[in-house]
Amino acid sequence: MLHARIEDITTLGVDAIVNAANESLAPGGGVCGAIHRAAGPELARACAALGGCPTGEARITPGFRLAARWVIHTVGPVWHGGGSGEPGLLARAYRASLVLARDRGCTSVAFPAISTGIFGYPLDEATRVAVETARVFAAEAGSLEQVVFACFSDEALGAYRRAGVQE
Repeated sequence: MLHARIEDITTLGVDAIVNAANESLAPGGGVCGAIHRAAGPELARACAALGGCPTGEARITPGFRLAARWVIHTVGPVWHGGGSGEPGLLARAYRASLVLARDRGCTSVAFPAISTGIFGYPLDEATRVAVETARVFAAEAGSLEQVVFACFSDEALGAYRRAGVQE
């Protein structure tokens, strides 16, 4: 069910990939920019029509030129030291994404390490939240067959391994 491996999320042939988005859903840097470039300009237009997304929530668009049918845009929290509700907001972002995937009939979804880039969330802490949220959801939902944590580096892959996710 849960897998972690070094992958380019934009090339994965899963039902949905998750975009680590900003609240305006505008194309950004990092994984967000890569997803927008790979999907084409139609993605930015679809995101603009959604009118934004608050932290901890998720929205869905078609994948356009991506191998994935859907892109789920979720906004994780900016790290402020951990005392501003960041773990709960991050868990909500993952759960909201999983619910959207399930509700659209997806059986496979791929996540980047949400909030660990420019939002500054510590990698090991973020991966623990991601893995625990996905495990709890898998136990109660039953409809997703595969959750892939698409890692951008050996360091990220190591964090998922320490959190108990294997290949």
